[in-house]
Amino acid sequence: MKTVKTEKKIKVSGLAEFDMTRHLKSKRAMTEYLNQVISDGDDAELAAALGHIARAKGMAEISKSSGITREALYKALKPNTKPRFDTVSKVLGALGMRITIHA
Repeated sequence: MKTVKTEKKIKVSGLAEFDMTRHLKSKRAMTEYLNQVISDGDDAELAAALGHIARAKGMAEISKSSGITREALYKALKPNTKPRFDTVSKVLGALGMRITIHA
């Protein structure tokens, strides 16, 4: 007698929401993620990526180190926003990162 396997169907609504911050445990992972976002050239994703990294590191810590309030960070680093360059620079500095240009 042959056993028939049935596939269990999963509803999309039953899946947990993907949380990028869970995958950003090391500075190397954060750096690689940010470099990939920048190389993809999606400006809208840059703010979201910085937000993911800041939340993974600890928004309170980034707020204290950057001199930007937590509320302002959440607002500036949400998806599809365009944070000012000085905000990006301060967040990167608080993360111990810097922008470099290569030719």
